[in-house]
Amino acid sequence: MKTWQKLKQNPELWGKYLVRETVTDTIRKFFKDRGFREMFTPILVPVPSAETNLEVFETQLRTAGGKKRRGFLIMSPEYSLKKLLAAGSGNIFEITRSFRNEEEASGSHNPEFSILEWYRTNANYLMIMEDFEELFTKIVQVTKGDTGEGKFTYQGQEYDLTRPWMRISVAEAFEKYAGIGTEAMLSETGLKAEAKMRGYQVTENTTWEQVFYQIFFNEIETKLKAARRPVFVYDYPASQAALSRKKSEDPRFAERFEVYLAGLELGNCFSELTDATEQSRRFEADMAERKNSGKTEYPADADLIAALKSGMPEAAGIAVGVDRLVMLAADAASISETLLFPGEEIFELGE
Repeated sequence: MKTWQKLKQNPELWGKYLVRETVTDTIRKFFKDRGFREMFTPILVPVPSAETNLEVFETQLRTAGGKKRRGFLIMSPEYSLKKLLAAGSGNIFEITRSFRNEEEASGSHNPEFSILEWYRTNANYLMIMEDFEELFTKIVQVTKGDTGEGKFTYQGQEYDLTRPWMRISVAEAFEKYAGIGTEAMLSETGLKAEAKMRGYQVTENTTWEQVFYQIFFNEIETKLKAARRPVFVYDYPASQAALSRKKSEDPRFAERFEVYLAGLELGNCFSELTDATEQSRRFEADMAERKNSGKTEYPADADLIAALKSGMPEAAGIAVGVDRLVMLAADAASISETLLFPGEEIFELGE
């Protein structure tokens, strides 16, 4: 039975689906009250972002006069928003739709999804941590009818939202939860050796990145969920933060964090890279990696490089999965329970 049919037969179900409207309204008010300007950037673009592990939706733009252009649905609005930062926008946010192809339908993924991004000028990733704590607290306050501090219950489990939230670096997490020191973690041979001893499938073609995330997902993320608290995991190896500036005191790492709650990764933040030359070099490496992994090939975004060359202010920004915020606020076990037209249903992926 389709979702619209369920809603027609059981009007009481509308409550869970309407939580999305409340969450979206709360996000918009939160940023406007703090002087951020709301931006509206394109969903169809000639060049998408360069994430090495994500696949795009590609189409073709055709004019009545016969012109043809490659087109892509965005994986995030990041590049467009950074061009606006370079143009002098100041603090900005956007709530929009984004698309990622070749992902299995699951409780935390949908091929079309809602994304929130915000950027602070003259800021770093530590300030965005504070923003996120305040924003999530406000969402809980509005949707749950309490102060947003203290305890939060999701799917029968209680979580402590007392601020400041738990913060742990990637190096500390590998040491504490996986028993792997920093030098071994950063070394390809060292990390592969650790993985082999733990029974992971490692061949000569297995990359350091693949091993890194196998260990992270299996041995660290599970421990973070068990902590029953939200947590910021910060300072990723520089190779895992292609759009982030490196730490001045240890350039092996970059100023990036991800925030987790209840086993869900809710947001990904960078202290933004503003060096056009360095960004161009990283784009070249990303495009080579996309080619090697069989992903759709396309050029790097030369317009973003031009924007960086023109002068982009120091800034920090984050991409947040709105659907996952709605899941938590609605106490829903999966994203599909909060979507009026989930991809798995409309494309009959479960059949």
